[in-house]
Amino acid sequence: MSLGPVRAVFEHRPVPPLRLLATALLASAVLATGSPALASPPAPDDTRQEAAVLGEDHARAHAGRRQAADAMRAYPQSRRTAGLASLRASQRRLNAGFAAPRFGRFTDYFPSPDFGVHVAQLPTGKVLLFSFERVEVDPTKETGPTDRIGRTNAGRAYLWDPAKGTGAQAFKKVPPPTVLMPDGTYVPRPAPFFCAGHSYLPNGMVGVFGGNGGGKGGTGARLSFVFDPWTETWFRNRDMAVGRWYPSVVTGADGRQLIMSGQDERGSGHPTPLVERFPARGHRVPWGPYDIPAGVPAERFAADAPFRNDYPHLFSLRDGMIYGLGRDADQQWVFDPVKETRTDLPRRPADFRGYGSAVPLPAGLRGPDSVLVLGGDPLDASTYRLAGGAWSADTPRAFGRTQDDTLILPDATLLTVNGAVDTRNYGYGPFNPKADLKYRRIELRDALGRWRLGPAQRLPRGYHSNALVMPDGRVMITGDELQQIANDPDIADGMDGSIELYEPPYLHRGTRPALDRAPRGELAYDAEFPVRTSTPADVARAVLLAPTTVTHAVNTSQRHLDLRVTATRGDTVTLRTPPTAADAPPGYYMLFLLNAEGVPSTAQWIKLGPRPGGADGSRWWAPPGAGYSKRAVSPAP
Repeated sequence: MSLGPVRAVFEHRPVPPLRLLATALLASAVLATGSPALASPPAPDDTRQEAAVLGEDHARAHAGRRQAADAMRAYPQSRRTAGLASLRASQRRLNAGFAAPRFGRFTDYFPSPDFGVHVAQLPTGKVLLFSFERVEVDPTKETGPTDRIGRTNAGRAYLWDPAKGTGAQAFKKVPPPTVLMPDGTYVPRPAPFFCAGHSYLPNGMVGVFGGNGGGKGGTGARLSFVFDPWTETWFRNRDMAVGRWYPSVVTGADGRQLIMSGQDERGSGHPTPLVERFPARGHRVPWGPYDIPAGVPAERFAADAPFRNDYPHLFSLRDGMIYGLGRDADQQWVFDPVKETRTDLPRRPADFRGYGSAVPLPAGLRGPDSVLVLGGDPLDASTYRLAGGAWSADTPRAFGRTQDDTLILPDATLLTVNGAVDTRNYGYGPFNPKADLKYRRIELRDALGRWRLGPAQRLPRGYHSNALVMPDGRVMITGDELQQIANDPDIADGMDGSIELYEPPYLHRGTRPALDRAPRGELAYDAEFPVRTSTPADVARAVLLAPTTVTHAVNTSQRHLDLRVTATRGDTVTLRTPPTAADAPPGYYMLFLLNAEGVPSTAQWIKLGPRPGGADGSRWWAPPGAGYSKRAVSPAP
């Protein structure tokens, strides 16, 4: 819903005279009641007259506002306010029994201008959130413009700067480029890039591919963008070969991105098997902050990926291969990014798994060589591990849940937040904001693989929920537009999303080590580098944690590696980078120092890349025995 013209009247901003004619009725209702809830829709003749005066587009927009006013009557502000108060009370009651040093604690809860359907932790310390403009404020109906054609099918994006706090001043609007979609209307609107796929490029930019073309239950868009965190600007690239709605994207050891799956332009039920690579060979991998891809094409990858269902989990593991783990048990594959081949993996033990999380498990000083698949089935709490090309059952969680997000924390433990029974079903049927309390509870997995239930987050978050680890070690939780709208403390203020912060147990176990300085330049692989700390005696470990960019419980960027500590002299600790780019793909990482209790410092950002001018530059990313072809592959042809 947008009340722009009405707010403009209240704020004494100029409004085009013709718009005043169509908004007078709504404005008078707001003045009388303090909300648009009592505004009455005009008769059909009035609608036709409005279209004749203002034009079809403006009349349609005003009709949408009147529809929103009707929705406010059906789901009034008082119900939203009461719902949030009830959630706050139940959270307080349950969480009083959990000790923070063992279970962590939830702290801040605050409004956001975006739903956070997609989020990315940027190397600037800021967080990118993007989603769609809502078309409905009644949470018992579809909020997003999935089936909309034209102007209302639009995207939006914001930056949250934690250094500026949690108020409205901490958010900055960074709208996507205006596009003309091939939907028959060719109406310009902010790009509808929601339900896209994304991962990081080596220069810290976020590549975003696909989106929603509108209609047919959701159609794939061919859109291709990067978000530049350094200039805080979006750049458009050449369209992909095929539309993708709900694709997955992963960054390989060579710094290029592979894009798989997603419903094509024919709409829901038509996933594309075509795999594309960005940037195409012959175009440089963007290494530096000034190397901005704009107008760059993708190219077709030789092997197809015929996933029957969207948003497969993709991972680049230490052997340099790309693992594609589909939702269907029989669609588990490994892709060779050099030979461009696809090979079958064994069938996963579990049957179909819907939206659930998967993480590459920490493996010490080397990159991950196994993946843990969790969630996706509310009736099955089992977890399954893929290692050495074989599946095995791992320790189950307390109960089955879908729409969950599982994160690797700096101390190598795992955290699960969010969850539901099914898409927009939290235990009492679809599109019912009432939720079973258990889906609000976190689960923690220790170093021995044992899970334990913990405290509850305030808001139930299922479909479109997200979470990420911040450089200060806290966890940001957001997403799920249904619950955010259903519990909005002021649905008319433009801040229709929300963010909650969680402090893991390690933030309640004493003083944190200090990481005062880390190198700013690019670090080569298998090389020593110094860091400064005012607490050298407290440093027991050093780890790299890759930043998260996530949507729909799909997080292809997570990675945790220990770094070898080679020397400590005074306030200088010398560390060694990972052996190869297959262990840690090129790009930005959060570097944490930890004490013996697993308490992390606040992170500093470091960047891994090819050895500048090194004799091994042509093969810097290929690990021994990885199955690569003998031809040299330059990281920046």
